[in-house]
Amino acid sequence: MASLERETETALARELLAGNVEVFDRFVESFRTRLFQYSYLMCSHREDAEEVAQDTLLQVFENFGQLREPERVRPWIFRIAKNACLMKRRKSVFAPTQELSLDELMPAVRQEDGPRKIEIADWSALPDDQLLRSELKDVLAEAIRQLPEIYRTVILLRDIEELSTEETAQILDISTDTVKTRLHRARLAVRQKLDTYLRAGAEVR
Repeated sequence: MASLERETETALARELLAGNVEVFDRFVESFRTRLFQYSYLMCSHREDAEEVAQDTLLQVFENFGQLREPERVRPWIFRIAKNACLMKRRKSVFAPTQELSLDELMPAVRQEDGPRKIEIADWSALPDDQLLRSELKDVLAEAIRQLPEIYRTVILLRDIEELSTEETAQILDISTDTVKTRLHRARLAVRQKLDTYLRAGAEVR
């Protein structure tokens, strides 16, 4: 499914570069929802997200001639979206006064020698069918929104938009090793939130 989406996006990009404006609406539809989702989870407010998504699409079409590799249209667009999000966050009335560190989001247990951060299972251990439940998807979205920005953008690009490690590194101007490290920590923090939710649900049942 993911590979088919990428092939469709590439084909539409080639058509636009060739001057076929008739595919304009299809191209917008293929990115509108995912751009809003990315912007909403990055900006945390609907008003900002709507503006970022619109600004991104506007910039995409103003600069479409600069796209040199149609097969890389998705990372190219999300690089524009990332920059638009950063600009919006600097100006937004909703911008937080400070960002929590990832360590502050991780749970701890008290021990005689002081608090110890809880280690949790790898993200991949969570059953796929549970992720499809709407209430769990809401918990997932909220957990991502609570991540510090440097971790939030990595998990969105890698796990939500399904970009490669290399593409994510290029978009964020960081090394692939840094992407892997931040993704691992982001997944752990998000997984903890999901674990807490699932444990609470099991206790109720």
